[in-house]
Amino acid sequence: MSHSAESGRTTLADYRLALSTRQARLPIIASLLARLPVAMVGIAELLYVQHETGTYATAGLVSASTLVGVAVGSVAQGRLMDRFGPTRPLLVVAALFGITVAALTLAIEAHVSTPVLVVLAIGIGVFEPSCGSASRALWGRLLPSGPALTAAYSYEAISMEVFFILGPGLAGALIAAPWPGTGMVLAASCMILGAVLFALSPAVRAWPPAARTDTTLLGALASPGMRTLALAALGFGMVIGFVEVAVPAAATEAGNTAMGGVLLSVWSVSSVIFGILFSLRPWPRSLELRLPVLLALFGAGVALLAWPSTLWGLASAMLVAGALITPQSTSHSMTIELVAPKNVAAEAFGWVLTAVTLGLALGQSVSGHLVERSGPPLAFLTAAGCAFVLAGIVWWRKATVRAAEPERADRALV
Repeated sequence: MSHSAESGRTTLADYRLALSTRQARLPIIASLLARLPVAMVGIAELLYVQHETGTYATAGLVSASTLVGVAVGSVAQGRLMDRFGPTRPLLVVAALFGITVAALTLAIEAHVSTPVLVVLAIGIGVFEPSCGSASRALWGRLLPSGPALTAAYSYEAISMEVFFILGPGLAGALIAAPWPGTGMVLAASCMILGAVLFALSPAVRAWPPAARTDTTLLGALASPGMRTLALAALGFGMVIGFVEVAVPAAATEAGNTAMGGVLLSVWSVSSVIFGILFSLRPWPRSLELRLPVLLALFGAGVALLAWPSTLWGLASAMLVAGALITPQSTSHSMTIELVAPKNVAAEAFGWVLTAVTLGLALGQSVSGHLVERSGPPLAFLTAAGCAFVLAGIVWWRKATVRAAEPERADRALV
C-alpha cells in the first residue's frame, strides 16, 4: 500500500480519475439529484411544523423523529442492497417515501396531534431512499483501493457539503412562499426522482446479489472497529443536530426567521473549501487518531457560537466551526475501508448514517428544549460538551481501528 493511500492523501489527478470513470457518470448525476434535498428535507420539515404549531420544541421533536426513522431505515436498506443489489430496494422505498410524505403534509395541514406527526415523521425517515450509502458503496465496486478511491470518498463528502450549503438556504427561502409546505414537498419530489434514476442506471443494475457472510443481528456493527467508528459518527451528528435547531432559533430571536436556513448554509462554505485542502494534506495521518482529534476540534469550534450577539458574528463563528465537517465525513468513509467486514459495504455505510442520524435526532430534540428554556448559547455549549465526551471515548477505543489496519493493508497488497 502506498504512503498516500495509508494517510488518505490525494491529488487533483486522483479526483479526475475517479469522476471520469465511465460507469460512474450516470450514477453520479442521479445521486446528485437524490442527495441534493438531504439537508433540505429536515430543515423544511422543521420550519413547516414550527410555522403551523408556533413552537420549536414540537418542530424539533418531529424533525428528530424523521432522523430516528432514517437511522432504522438506512441499515435495513443497506442489508437489502448488499443482499439483492440496490435497484429493487430503492424503487420500493422511493414509492413508500412519496406516500408517507403526502400523509405527513395532510396531517400538518389538519393540525393533528403531535404523536401522529411523530409517527408519520418516523415513517418518512424509514423510507427515505438511502442513495448516499449506495453511492459510496458503489465506488468500492468501480475503483480499486488507493488514492482514486479515497478521492471518490472525498468527493462524496464535499458534494454533500455543497448540498448542505444549498439545502438549508432553499428551505429557509421557501418557508416564505405562499404555502409553507412548499420546501418539504419539493425536496421530497427531487429525492424520489434521483433515487429512481440512480436505481435504474446500468452500473447499479449490474450490482450482483451476494450471499450474506454473517448471521448476527448486528451485522457489520459486530466489528469492534465499526463500533468505534459509529461512536465518532454519533458525536459528529449530535453536534450538528444541536446547531441545526439553535441557529434558526437565534435567527428568530433576532427577528429574521428566514436567515436561519441561510446561516446553516454558511458553515458548509468553509467545510467545502477546507475539505478540499484537507484531502491534499490530511492530519493526523493515522485514522485512529484522526477520528477523535477532529471530533474534539469540531466541538471546540461549535463552542465559539455561544459568544456572538449578532447574526453577523454568528455567521463568522460558523465559518470557523464548519471547517471540520467534510474532513470528518471523509475520514468516516475511509475508516469503513479498514474496519468493515467484506461484502457488507452498503450496510456498513448504513450503520455510519444510522449513528449520524441518531446523533442528529438526539441533538435536535435536546437542543429544542434548551432553546425554549435558556436560549441558543446553552445549546451550543452543550453540543461542545457532548463532542468532548465522545471524542474521549473514541480516543480510548482507538486501538480497535489500529488493529484493523495491518489486515487491510495486507489484503490490498494481494
